[in-house]
Amino acid sequence: MISPAVAADDKASVPDTFRSASPLERELPHDVEAEQCVLGAMIVSKDAIVEVIAILKGHEFFRPTHETVFRAIYDLYGKGITIDPIVLGRELASRGEITKIGGAPYLHILVQSVPTAANGWHYAEIVKEKFESRRLVSEGMRLMQMGYSETVTTGEAVAATTASLQSLISGAPEAAKLSVSDRWESFIDQLEAGADPKALSTPWPDLDEFVTVSGPMLITVGATTGGGKTLLMLNWGAHVALRLGKPVLVASMEMGGNEILARLTSSEALIPMDRLNKRQLEEGDWLKLANVSDRMENAKNFVLDDTAGLTLSRLRARIRTMWAQGNGPALILVDYLQLLTPDTPSSVRAQEVAALSRGLKVIAMEFDTPVVALSQFNRGAVGRRPLLSDFKESSAIEQDSNVVLLLHEERDENDQPVKPGEVDLIIAKNRQGMSGRVLPMSVRKHYMRIDSWAADAS
Repeated sequence: MISPAVAADDKASVPDTFRSASPLERELPHDVEAEQCVLGAMIVSKDAIVEVIAILKGHEFFRPTHETVFRAIYDLYGKGITIDPIVLGRELASRGEITKIGGAPYLHILVQSVPTAANGWHYAEIVKEKFESRRLVSEGMRLMQMGYSETVTTGEAVAATTASLQSLISGAPEAAKLSVSDRWESFIDQLEAGADPKALSTPWPDLDEFVTVSGPMLITVGATTGGGKTLLMLNWGAHVALRLGKPVLVASMEMGGNEILARLTSSEALIPMDRLNKRQLEEGDWLKLANVSDRMENAKNFVLDDTAGLTLSRLRARIRTMWAQGNGPALILVDYLQLLTPDTPSSVRAQEVAALSRGLKVIAMEFDTPVVALSQFNRGAVGRRPLLSDFKESSAIEQDSNVVLLLHEERDENDQPVKPGEVDLIIAKNRQGMSGRVLPMSVRKHYMRIDSWAADAS
């Protein structure tokens, strides 16, 4: 039985396009049972959550109350909180939304409605299909209204409708392909192409030999304070945005926008960082600045977000905004993980950091985009070769990461570099292949650069 409070909101879920068309209002394509089964599966199974969020974003539900429940589940999962009807009910109550869904008993109805959580992805596909059908009906209604209009020419109507239908086609993702037979042809195509077509190269060819950056993955870069991880991040972002021409989002809680821009300028123009900091450029520096000016002025796809107190929710909102503007990031860089502000503070710091790490992994999955997160080491890692267990405040960082890269500069007993200008990039974890590789890198901190050792040291 569906709560009356839930049933009453069906009308509110009808898009404005349909509200003048009462005969169609009750017949809009939807499947309430499938929506209930999706949510029920998500409540009882973590695996179902992972499968569902790969298909649905929340807005596809016909009933606004179901979207409300979906977003509460999504947020709890992103925080690493185990979900059950009691926990979910408290979360909705804290948001002032529990009465909107018809009360806590409705959550138990959702759980009882699902025959098996293993089919959560299948129910999600049904919900997605009904949503696309409603969009199609909407475009049909719009075309009919333009056809009757005295102010819209036939050519204008056809052009507008063609654009809308094209948007509908491009905005409707393929149905999930889960079986081996579904995936096999695409896999063979990739083998014949010799490379993953979605893969992003890095500025370091020797790293590309062992690690493929593609799709939803969390890459964690660890180092001690001053160990070069921010240099690595900015060089990586500049390569993807300025050389590959793909959108990049840098979320920095460590530095402000001007400081990031100064480091980026030093790296791109090869102007010593100390002269940029002191605003004491020489004549040759101005010439170098002029050479990169056009590149920097047109770097609209290189987004620097230095919002204070950045949370996962705000980061997600920034990414959604970029997608809405047609500039969805191909790479997301976070500097650094431990400085993110928890959406729900905890008295146990390890739990907070674990929730942040898991949240970044969820964001990578949600947007099908690689996320590179910088992370600090514990103080005990200073002066020795780092280990996976050295991440500050939580072992979940290593567990959630697909790839872990560690930066290490060998120093003597007087804390002086044993090999000046060189740092080791250690592939400490690599779910795609071999780990344990140590790649020597050339470091020019005065130019804010980390390069492959064989790279031209110009």
